[in-house]
Amino acid sequence: MDFSDLNEALASESYDQIGEICDNLMLQAASEGVPFQDEWPYAVHLLGHIYVNDINSARFLWKKIPSGLKSSQPEISAAWKICQKLWTKDYGGVHESLREFDWSSQSQGIIIAFSERYRKRMFELLVSAYSTISIRDATVFLGMNEDDAINYAAVGGWTVEPNSGMLTVKKAAVAVEQKVDPGKLQRLTEYVFHLEH
Repeated sequence: MDFSDLNEALASESYDQIGEICDNLMLQAASEGVPFQDEWPYAVHLLGHIYVNDINSARFLWKKIPSGLKSSQPEISAAWKICQKLWTKDYGGVHESLREFDWSSQSQGIIIAFSERYRKRMFELLVSAYSTISIRDATVFLGMNEDDAINYAAVGGWTVEPNSGMLTVKKAAVAVEQKVDPGKLQRLTEYVFHLEH
């Protein structure tokens, strides 16, 4: 099996392409009748789908993985655990699943990138959903200890209320579209016309 496209995507940190590359290689191998199951990078394949938040594709792939490989290759089960936590919206569990396994060198890059991406997505979720949040709850969503969560939030412009143990969320500026009153536009046009003539 030629995994050069996959290896190139991993080397160039093009993690958003991993799932699709693996899907295409798997289809190609199946259509050519090439036995591939024992050497297939199932963990990376699962992580590729997880990285782009394609949980349904990850679930279907999980069903295709031979049960012997699921039990003999713990990294496959570790990747699946992340998928399960995402599926059940166990935000803190996702961070725990990322940290608790000793990932292979092939998977480490995508794990680090996904962890950062996921943390950023959780931060954006908090910004859109809360005006204040307890430091403890923020640590769960961000997967950090209290000091790191406070520092991370401070970079985003949040403030800490030390007496209450709460973070005040800084809302992102919302661009407001202004509608032009046709009557005002008409008067402006007439005024400019009058000035020119």
